[in-house]
Amino acid sequence: MAKEVVVSRESYQKLVDDLDRLRTVRREEVAEKIKTARGYGDLSENAEYDAAKEEQAAVEAQIADLEATLKLVRIRDDSELSQDTVSLGMHVRILAEGDAEEDAEEYDITSSIEADLSLGRISDESPVGAALIGKKAGDVAEVTLPNGSQIEYKVLEVTRSK
Repeated sequence: MAKEVVVSRESYQKLVDDLDRLRTVRREEVAEKIKTARGYGDLSENAEYDAAKEEQAAVEAQIADLEATLKLVRIRDDSELSQDTVSLGMHVRILAEGDAEEDAEEYDITSSIEADLSLGRISDESPVGAALIGKKAGDVAEVTLPNGSQIEYKVLEVTRSK
C-alpha cells in the first residue's frame, strides 16, 4: 500500500487546482489541437496530429498522477505541531560540522511533493530531512549522503514554517 503524504492546506489546494486546470483547460486545449490537426489531412503522415496525441497522453498521465497523489494526501493539522521538535511543517536552522555560525543553513521540512530546494524546502524523506526529524535545538543529526559520505548537522533553532 502506498504511503500517506502529509501536506499543508495551501499545497493541497494547489494540487486540487492543478488537477482542475488539467481536466478542464488543458484537455480542451489539446482537443482543439487534435481537431485542427485532423483538418490537415492524412493522419498517417501528420506530424501535428501525432504531436497533439502525444500531448494528450502526457496530460492524461499528469491527471492520473495527481488523482493518485490526492488519494494519499492528508492535510497537516498545524495545531498538532510541536513547538520545538523537527517535523513536517517546521523551519530549522542547522550548522554543518566545522562550519562557522554565519554559514548556518535554513530549511522548511515538507513532504516530498512540496519540496523545492530553491525555495528552502526539503523533504522529510531526503537524507538531511529524514535525519533531522525528531531532533530539537542543540541536537546533532548524522546524515549519510547519497555518495556514502557522512556529515553532522547541529540543530540551532526549530520554529514553525511561515
